[in-house]
Amino acid sequence: MKRNRHSMRSGFTLIELSLAIMMGMVTSSMVLALFNQQLAFLKIYQTQNFLTEEAPIISMQVSRLLGRAERFRLHDTVAEALTGANPRVTASPVVVLNFRQLDGTMRASILAFEDRGAGLALYYYVVPSSGVLSAPQWYVTKKPANIAFVMEQGVLRMILTGPAGEKITYSGTMQQ
Repeated sequence: MKRNRHSMRSGFTLIELSLAIMMGMVTSSMVLALFNQQLAFLKIYQTQNFLTEEAPIISMQVSRLLGRAERFRLHDTVAEALTGANPRVTASPVVVLNFRQLDGTMRASILAFEDRGAGLALYYYVVPSSGVLSAPQWYVTKKPANIAFVMEQGVLRMILTGPAGEKITYSGTMQQ
């Protein structure tokens, strides 16, 4: 009986095995390259997340507050803002905004960039008629690295430095 040489052959040749390993390596390197690219895009997106999501909300809130204020005053601390001591004309972390009510009286509120134990944030206080300030009403944002209020040629500006070092300047004019 004659045996067929091809039927006894079981397995792959060295060339076939090398080719299969190379194809697997090429496929895995392409998957790794795509994964690294996805991580890079995610990092870019997270960096710009402050500009695309948080900054427009801050702009809306601050523009509404500054646009309705009749006058403002800059201070270094909330305590100084409450007493009216040491008003400043240089960059300050605290601004007092005065609003005229419908009955003609004035009401004050304070925007202060400070650390109240939970990290830096831009807080909004309503100053009661008693002058005794309690906890802030709410915070505008907790993400910026720094906020400074400045007055340039009679215009109040808020310079906000984001977590990635980006700078945004909001300008507001007082009602006439």
